[in-house]
Amino acid sequence: MGAETAPDQGGSGFDAVLRRARRRAKLTQEELAVRAGVGVRTVRDLERGRSSRPQRTTVVLLADALGLAGAARESFLAAARGQSTEEPLPPTGFQRVPPPGELIGRGDDLTEIITQLSVPDGPRGITLVGLAGVGKTSLAFTAAHRLSAAYPGGVAGIVVTDGCAAGEMLGSIAAEFGVGRPDDLPARFGGRAALVFVDAVERSPDATAEMLAHLLERLPTLRFLATGRHPVGLSAEQVWPLAPLMAPPPEATGDLSDLAAYPAVALFLERLAQVRRTDPEPGEIVAVAALVRRLGGLPLAIELAAARGRVLTVPEMLDRYGDRVLDLDRPGSVSLRTAVAASYRLLNPQEQRALRRLAMFRYRWSIGLAEQLVDEPHNDVVHLLDRLLELGLLSVRGSRTFRFRLLDVVRDYAAERAAAEGELAEGRRRHARVLADLAERIWPDLTGTGLPEAAARLDDVAGDFGTALAYAAGDDPHTALRLAAALPRWWRFRGRDVTGRQWLRRLLDDPRTADADPATRAWARIGLAQLAREHGAGAEEIDSASEALAEFERLAVVAGQLTAHAQLAALWMSTGAYEEARRHAEAALELARLGGNARDMAVAENNLVWHEIRRGDLAAARSRLAEVDRLAGRCGEQRLRALAQANLAEVARLDGELDEAERLGRGAMVGLTGLGDPGHRRRLLATIGLALADSGRVGEATAVLEQLVPADDDAPPDGPAAVVEAAIALRRGEPKRAAENFARAADAYDGTQDPRDVVEALAGLIVSTPDPDQRAAAVSRLGKMCRSGGIALLPRERDRLGPQTVTVLLEG
Repeated sequence: MGAETAPDQGGSGFDAVLRRARRRAKLTQEELAVRAGVGVRTVRDLERGRSSRPQRTTVVLLADALGLAGAARESFLAAARGQSTEEPLPPTGFQRVPPPGELIGRGDDLTEIITQLSVPDGPRGITLVGLAGVGKTSLAFTAAHRLSAAYPGGVAGIVVTDGCAAGEMLGSIAAEFGVGRPDDLPARFGGRAALVFVDAVERSPDATAEMLAHLLERLPTLRFLATGRHPVGLSAEQVWPLAPLMAPPPEATGDLSDLAAYPAVALFLERLAQVRRTDPEPGEIVAVAALVRRLGGLPLAIELAAARGRVLTVPEMLDRYGDRVLDLDRPGSVSLRTAVAASYRLLNPQEQRALRRLAMFRYRWSIGLAEQLVDEPHNDVVHLLDRLLELGLLSVRGSRTFRFRLLDVVRDYAAERAAAEGELAEGRRRHARVLADLAERIWPDLTGTGLPEAAARLDDVAGDFGTALAYAAGDDPHTALRLAAALPRWWRFRGRDVTGRQWLRRLLDDPRTADADPATRAWARIGLAQLAREHGAGAEEIDSASEALAEFERLAVVAGQLTAHAQLAALWMSTGAYEEARRHAEAALELARLGGNARDMAVAENNLVWHEIRRGDLAAARSRLAEVDRLAGRCGEQRLRALAQANLAEVARLDGELDEAERLGRGAMVGLTGLGDPGHRRRLLATIGLALADSGRVGEATAVLEQLVPADDDAPPDGPAAVVEAAIALRRGEPKRAAENFARAADAYDGTQDPRDVVEALAGLIVSTPDPDQRAAAVSRLGKMCRSGGIALLPRERDRLGPQTVTVLLEG
């Protein structure tokens, strides 16, 4: 509605008082803010009613800026304190009803509704829609009471009854406003703004729409606030789907007071206190969070469950009703199943069928996934989702990309109906196939710079992967294998390597997948090896990776061959078979060069750097790192460039170029920090710390050590921290302390992928320990490592150890 036809909002609330005073002073909001020395947002929020009790200092500044004095100033200050400065109108019947108690978890909705119905350019009406029991009436009733000051014409309300006619409703509203006939309302209002509250429009929808249309047409200063399971259907109406209360996420922890910050928990505790005199016991706290989460935050469900607190503990409630929430009911009250069924019946048969399919999703999903799952050419999913939102059956989140989710009780009911219609098995099968298709589309992007974004796309449906795998593993193992084979990079990135490996092993061992697509099985085997490496079990899956390589060679899948060679290079490294590892790394580089992919070549070159260092050829290592930097720059791989620079810093340190190592290391640190790579960051800190300590800059090295020392005193020995501390102690002339830390570093590094770290720690131990037995043991251990791994001592290490020790090492 335009400003020239907007109802008179000249109420006594401070928002209206401030707005009138500013306009009389002929100031814009920005000009008033400048004069008062406050932010323009403060002025805007006050005029929108978002701060009903502003700070006194702010009010005084505004009064001074407006030039208010005498009675006008006192009236202004009184309005800010919430005191009316105008003679009140006679109360209507609605206003004689006492307002409800404090709402829980509806503060944002309440503030926004009041704002929308207070500003001149707001909607003519708002209808709160949603399931029975979601809290529509309480919220609307509270809002109507709070709005009374903004409507000098009065606020009146009616509750619609089944079969009520439009004329009956008009008569009731006229009576509530204190007049005999609806035709007397214009004179009653006298051009003043008024509000009518209409509850339960679904009981007589056509008559309600007719009644409101009649009033809005004849009373330009009237607005309405309504509630219902569906909208009224007027063009002037703003539909307001009311979501359930926020419940704690699965990862939420803490004591009861922390969980009570979530509105769903707060409501449960309030209702529980009405039937129990004691707070939940410590052993019930976890169950409280799980229960309200399973209840979907729906107020009616929460109240029905809490009422069981007379005879059940919270864990017993969860155990009894966690899997059958729809069974919650109470004598004389609507049951949850009845409440959902009433909204379900508002959908036509085609919409009901689509809803039953969407119930296969357990968490959030996109419109694209919905289209694939519904898969009905004559069913417009956009219209369907809009309809479900309109009825309050669906929640939506997001800004650039929307994600949808059925309310928990709606999903449960729709799944029940799917089972009753004989559609459940096909719906679950379709759900698994849709997710497998999605994972296969995203899988190629789970590398390089695109990894975080691609992983986030999978995160959106992460909760559904487990459901799909669990069902498909029993009913459709080929689809389950397709899904699992596309997920290893994501599982690894999210730290779920053990779970992922278990799924892949189970599905590969299932005889029903023996005839699955050979390439899918080969990729699954590669994923198995990749995930096993993450928890130190890579050697167990060398055969799997070798079988995958053979299959990819048979199928002539070059990308698979390259990946298999890269995995086998890492797997053989973990067993100490370094020459075999180098052979696979070189094969990967050759394939990458044939393919011409800059990123693949950069990764392969980077994987060969360590082998050059192992052989003691630092010049070759530098050459490969220069090529990595060039290739990574060509394909925009900033992480690879940062890693190449970090490795170059380490090569410079090993070559005795300590100042250059520190310079390169600090430059690489900026890139690694920005890319969020804590493991490589710690290695680089050790490189910098060792370079500083060895060059005599002990103070700076100590500052680096402070960043490496674990915050937890009980943490296990840490290689990077121990080796830097040892180097500092050695430089300070504290050989005993240096020897202790070199020994700790050698033990901490032992078993990791880089035995060069162990070699360096043992060399440090040999030159620092005053204990001849410890020295002899370290020499023996170092000699065995060098001989078995083909590790060459670098010139700098030979100089430190001395010719006699080097001879002993070489001769064994």
